[in-house]
Amino acid sequence: MNYKILFIFFLFLYSCEPRVSNIEYKNLKNYSNKGFALIYSDDLYKKKIISKKINERSLVVFNHNLNTDTQVKITNLLNNKYLFAKVGKKSEYPIFYNSVISQRIANDLAIDPNQPYIKIQTLNSNNSFIANKAKTYDEERTVADKAPVSGIIIKNIGINNDTSKKQKEIKINNFKYIIKIADLFFEDSAIMLKKRLINEFNFKNVYIEKLSKNSFRVYKGPFEDLDSIKKEYNDINKLNFENIEIIKL
Repeated sequence: MNYKILFIFFLFLYSCEPRVSNIEYKNLKNYSNKGFALIYSDDLYKKKIISKKINERSLVVFNHNLNTDTQVKITNLLNNKYLFAKVGKKSEYPIFYNSVISQRIANDLAIDPNQPYIKIQTLNSNNSFIANKAKTYDEERTVADKAPVSGIIIKNIGINNDTSKKQKEIKINNFKYIIKIADLFFEDSAIMLKKRLINEFNFKNVYIEKLSKNSFRVYKGPFEDLDSIKKEYNDINKLNFENIEIIKL
């Protein structure tokens, strides 16, 4: 029996089932996500964009998927600075953002408000997780990323060199991202998903990247401004894929 064909058949049947958007994680030690953070302000709270307050001097974040008091590591992927924080009480905020962070965290990590690209992960995370309900493509995806996406490391190659300073600024401010929809084990599965996204949902700019012999990434992009990636992310999120990530090129 061709188990690969059988697997894809069941994958197709399962993908037709209704799916929930909120994921309940059995193993909270293994949650990791790369994306944009929303930096808390009282103004956002007053406008009801964020439903709960955060003390601006606290090391507290909001996250849709993690339980209250979960210990997390927050990394600014543009400079590799990181710190440890904890998840506050459940709060509503736009689904595009992978977390809401306090002003203190933003300041301590030197986060660019125009490009607040971070990684949030539970301590001892290995970039894999188990969900209560295995969704369409997550059981089939690779268990862990062998190497996390690196933030930009700035080396001091001349403090007084204006040219190098400009080059650094250009490199940091370069906005070019993709939306990772799924990492799949079989190339056939990736091709099938791509076709469905294009034919059934009229998605454009959907591509497949071979990461390794048994890892095929289905993604959308690239995007060169925040508004465009936000719109596309929200459209993809309506399909309720698990753990959609934003990856910097």
